[in-house]
Amino acid sequence: MDRQGRSVADRRAYEQATIFAPATVVGRAAVGIVRCSGSAVADICFRLTNRELPPPRRATLREIHDDDGRAIDRAMLLYFAAPASFTGEDILEIHHHGGPAIVRALLDLLIAMPACRPAEAGEFTRRAFMGGKVDLTEAEAVGDLIDATSVAQLRQAAGQLQGALSRRLVRWSAELTHCLALVEAEIDFSADDDVPEGATVALRPRIEELIEAFDAMLVHSVAAERLRIGLTVAVTGAPNVGKSSLVNLLAGRDVAIVTATPGTTRDVIEVALDLEGLPVTLLDTAGLRESDDPIEREGVRRARLRAAEADIVLIVVDRAEDLPAAPEENSIVVQNKCDGGGDPTAGHVQISCLNGQGIDYLLRQLHERARTLVAGSGETALTRLRHRAALDAAKSHLVAFLADLYGASLDRLAEDLRLALRSLGRITGHVEADRVLDEIFSTFCIGK
Repeated sequence: MDRQGRSVADRRAYEQATIFAPATVVGRAAVGIVRCSGSAVADICFRLTNRELPPPRRATLREIHDDDGRAIDRAMLLYFAAPASFTGEDILEIHHHGGPAIVRALLDLLIAMPACRPAEAGEFTRRAFMGGKVDLTEAEAVGDLIDATSVAQLRQAAGQLQGALSRRLVRWSAELTHCLALVEAEIDFSADDDVPEGATVALRPRIEELIEAFDAMLVHSVAAERLRIGLTVAVTGAPNVGKSSLVNLLAGRDVAIVTATPGTTRDVIEVALDLEGLPVTLLDTAGLRESDDPIEREGVRRARLRAAEADIVLIVVDRAEDLPAAPEENSIVVQNKCDGGGDPTAGHVQISCLNGQGIDYLLRQLHERARTLVAGSGETALTRLRHRAALDAAKSHLVAFLADLYGASLDRLAEDLRLALRSLGRITGHVEADRVLDEIFSTFCIGK
């Protein structure tokens, strides 16, 4: 029995069923798409149109009708024959008019068909992975591409979807495989003089180079994950210094309530901002002060917590005497209410939320700081904690190989390399547990 209580036979039938799902958001739209993948797409096509599948990769207009022959829609069909499809299976896409009633009618017909079922979240991409069409980093990039809200995120995800990270990992795996083959050859054939004596010891420079390469990628991985998730900028300060007014100016719209009453902001307000292609979430927080009001105290607690977790903190003051003596490294000090013009020699940013003075300069400072935080987060960087953990484990096994080089058996050295290879394989999914696959693909939308 599996975790859902299915027998082995039931599980096999479930996994081999033809799946279907809307590939576009269900709602009123000009066009919608229902995607089907599996061996029953020919039956689906015949049931919906009374005709055979159209030629592969050729858009074909067909009448769609229900089981009683009543017309549902006139739709464009696209057929992708296995294995030349996204999943590696036969795929049929039904491009229909985007009315919700049409989608419901199509799904009702499909769900009544034998050997067909609705797709689980991310199941199309999971089938592409299981069919060898993409590796795990490329599958994850599909989700990242859909979730991207900025140009920088888009480029990062697109590069990984095209295999930029995979190719580097494959090269490293090939190098380690070659090293392992030499060690195993020395184990098996050293007595026959077919392998030079000390061949394993001679691998030291190559292993050291790999460790250096792993270290370089690990250094940039935090920045890469920060870009994938998006940066957070907390706007903090005492009540009534202009935090909410500043958030509204940075966002370019009224998202926070602005009043003359101190303590208006109680909860953290999040605002998405595209900062010259970089994804940023502004956090408008409660004014920091002591209060007898339990609701305001909770707001202040949350404000301090979110500021501690933020990538950048804007500390807003409205008087020069309130400037912090030693601000944190990740903070930018902003003096508001400099309506008559600021001091250009000041060591902090001076603005006026009343007339907008200094806002452009503050945005440039924010962008520069954000760009520094994501520096090195290219398309070959690791973008997830599980990537970092696996590569760090691979590095640890190579470090163990060097430590074992002059004292341990050749079998022990071979095992060090095998474990390093296995750790690399976990990144691309060549070595992976079903539980981890379930976790990854469950975050996808249904039609992907």
